Amino acid sequence: MSLLLTPWARLSLLVVLLVAAGVCVLLYEPQRLLSEGWPPGLPVATGVALFAAAYGVCAAAFVPRPLLNLAAGAVFGTQAGLVAAVAGTVLGAGIAFGLGRVLGQEALRPLLRGRWLRTADGQLSRHGFRSMLAVRLFPGVPFAVANYCAAVSRCGWTPFLLATTLGVVPNTAAYVIAGASASSPGSPAFLVSFGFIVVSVVAAGAVAWRKRHRLAPPLSEGAAYEPAPQHPPVVMTAPHGP
Repeated sequence: MSLLLTPWARLSLLVVLLVAAGVCVLLYEPQRLLSEGWPPGLPVATGVALFAAAYGVCAAAFVPRPLLNLAAGAVFGTQAGLVAAVAGTVLGAGIAFGLGRVLGQEALRPLLRGRWLRTADGQLSRHGFRSMLAVRLFPGVPFAVANYCAAVSRCGWTPFLLATTLGVVPNTAAYVIAGASASSPGSPAFLVSFGFIVVSVVAAGAVAWRKRHRLAPPLSEGAAYEPAPQHPPVVMTAPHGP
């Protein structure tokens, strides 16, 4: 029993659960909602709740959120689709965070030796809400990667979930509106939402490019200012006679 409680045993269990979830997604193909729609006759509130639950499980299993957001808009429209997508996002983030915190944190924290990993861990541990809000607003970091990085860090539950809830709304709304208006791609709603998605991606790339030097390994002062070694002058003397 003690073997099952070791950090690496729990990390192995986390990997098995994620692989099993990915296999289930491949087998059941939840993306069929985009083409088949929601079963008719189901109350909207019940459908939103069930969709949010399925969304959360799929998001934790590495299903791309843009696809799920488009499905939410296509199935439920803008308002109900946004509620379902945000609720599912928070649920999926909570599932991933909980699994990573319980099963992976103790095994992975000793491996945080690289400068990039230590910098991300320090930001999430000291400034959890602010760091997670920035990550959610700029879609440069994959959703699942951010969840498990936050779980390995010392970021608390409350700042993690609160920052996720607030930070995902703009980008999620853009995808939901695009899904709801996909049948009329020339409509202002679709064009505005698509333009917002493009601008957000470009802005995230620009911010990451400008901030890249903060993660670059700094030169030590000795290496930066150490002068080139100088050899002492060689004095040639005439040989003495006998």
